[in-house]
Amino acid sequence: MLHIHQTLLDGRYPNCSTLCRTIEVSSKTIQRDLDYMRDQLDLPIEYDKTRHGYCYTESVIHFPTIPTTEGEVLALFVAQKALEQYRGTPFEQPLATAFGKLAQILEEEISINFGELSQALSFRHTGVAITDLATFKQVTRALQESRELTFSYRKLNQSRSQSRHVQPYHLSSIDGQWYLFANDLDRHAMRTFVLGRIQDKPAVGRKFKKDPGFSLSERLMGSFGVFSGTGDYKVTIEFDAFAAQLVRERKWHDSQVLQEVADDRLLLTLQLDSLEEIERWVLGWGGHAKVLTPPALKKQVRAALKEMQDNYAGVQPWLADLYEAAHANQPDRVLQMVLTMDQKLESPGQMSLGLDRPKPVAGK
Repeated sequence: MLHIHQTLLDGRYPNCSTLCRTIEVSSKTIQRDLDYMRDQLDLPIEYDKTRHGYCYTESVIHFPTIPTTEGEVLALFVAQKALEQYRGTPFEQPLATAFGKLAQILEEEISINFGELSQALSFRHTGVAITDLATFKQVTRALQESRELTFSYRKLNQSRSQSRHVQPYHLSSIDGQWYLFANDLDRHAMRTFVLGRIQDKPAVGRKFKKDPGFSLSERLMGSFGVFSGTGDYKVTIEFDAFAAQLVRERKWHDSQVLQEVADDRLLLTLQLDSLEEIERWVLGWGGHAKVLTPPALKKQVRAALKEMQDNYAGVQPWLADLYEAAHANQPDRVLQMVLTMDQKLESPGQMSLGLDRPKPVAGK
């Protein structure tokens, strides 16, 4: 149709015979496209009997492929910027090609300085998920056609992969990671798979009928992220004045309730069905957050803090600096540190420093 449009603009009075030879389609297809352009796109096309061809009877500025507004173009631009998280991944080239095609068919009268807008608007993503494009294509194909998938999958904290036979229901990007929600036929239950942990290209199998009762929103209703559980926990976390402002600025969960308390502190209450993801979230706030309920979460956070403390327990900082200076052959630095420090060793055998002195040169 774009080719027909350009031929009409050039005033060449094309007909079905000449167009089907240049475009290499049947004359019926040409006639159908001409009728669509005239009747559906409201283009002023008429057949000129004297010239034996079609022409525009009025001035046509552009081909009305996609009617758009400035807001829609801006929304498309924002979406493109958001997809920059896939730069350097197998998805970068297909996405760039797709947006390039969309840009070519936007209405010409909309004028936006994308150069200036690009300088003023950006998205930053940390820890972009690594996903194989071939795997992604196979999974989306199986989802569209309701077909079973077979693949080799390596679970977290496992050294060996396992074969999985599943019925895919939904693919979702959550916090920059792609998750596949599928019915595991061997385990007879709905499971969640990280696309990046699929070891090889999935094999697409026979068709299946999806359970109409499946709902991702219901499945994740009690989850703080992506993994759902079977528990029922009322989680209450107290934030100090510094963290409280940051917590107020976002919506963390559909069940959240915020309560202001003394000294600009804040209480956040959530209703969750599992504690694993909220535990990691609380630890990320450091000393700015304090778990009040449930006791199980307090116990998990306490255990995690002890493990972190054990990981960093070891040589005292001053002793580590002294050891480093000794091995760097810096006797002056070692002497200065020894003269100024006030720590005492519990036993003389606790530390042994070996300083390599330059050997005397003959005659000096």
